[in-house]
Amino acid sequence: MQGLKLAREFYQVCQPMLRADLAGIMDTAAVGLVGEGSECFGCDDAQSQDHDFGPAFCLWLPREVLLAEQPRIEAAFAKLPHEFNSFASRLAPQRRQGRVGPLPIEDFYAFFTGLDHAPATWQEWLAIPEYQLAACTNGEVFEDTGGAFTRWRTALLACYPRDVLLKKMTARCMVMAQAGQYNLPRSLQRNDPVAAMLAAARFAEAALSFAFLCNRRYMPFYKWAAKLAGDLPVLGPQAVQALRVLALTPMQGDQASEAVAAVEDFCTHAANHLRAVGLSTAPGNWLWEHGPQIMRHVEEPALLRMDMLQG
Repeated sequence: MQGLKLAREFYQVCQPMLRADLAGIMDTAAVGLVGEGSECFGCDDAQSQDHDFGPAFCLWLPREVLLAEQPRIEAAFAKLPHEFNSFASRLAPQRRQGRVGPLPIEDFYAFFTGLDHAPATWQEWLAIPEYQLAACTNGEVFEDTGGAFTRWRTALLACYPRDVLLKKMTARCMVMAQAGQYNLPRSLQRNDPVAAMLAAARFAEAALSFAFLCNRRYMPFYKWAAKLAGDLPVLGPQAVQALRVLALTPMQGDQASEAVAAVEDFCTHAANHLRAVGLSTAPGNWLWEHGPQIMRHVEEPALLRMDMLQG
């Protein structure tokens, strides 16, 4: 039983009770499971049940409603089942950890974005870490009678404005070239496995992020990035395959050349994609040449002045 399915079924049991006890309040609420935790990404398994596991859901309300009606809301939550499908509920106040139960809509999104409104400028978009955007747009909204929570969610799911997206894609190309295509083979030639490991890690993170960006998606927390990338239609399977080879290949000895070949293979796929969508006309797979080609499509002058490795 995965956490998201458990949450959905638990809410189906709790919904009539909440509708009866919180009449009026539920008309301004959204209910679902979104945020931090492997269960919100659908990545939880049997091992995940050793902590923070159990039936629970979020009840998002406008801050003023939650503050005004908190005693009534807590009384209603205290009457909900303490156990479901043989699992103890996480809705007891001491088990929520700020991740489930009654939550203010504004504070929920402010925690992840640092803003009290949906990002509107390129500066606001660029300042929010990708994994935070992934976390506040994952999971599932079971219902949203009030609509406020979904308005935020819809704005974020639209992904970055075009200039920001292109700037980030440029930066990922430059890092992949610098770390994977240049510094990884040089570190291996110097028989420096630690430097090679670090170069491979930087390449891996940039490659995964590039794949998510090409799909107009946000890369999640690194622990789940490769697992979720495999389902991306554009470059996802190629990224995962290359990084599996990279992860399983010793960073020294005769097999080291396999790691370099895996890097070059993914860079070839990335370069082919950039040419196919009209973002680059550079030949070959040396991504250091493709990054500036992407930037030719950016219109915002301030972004054009930024270091191409940043984004």
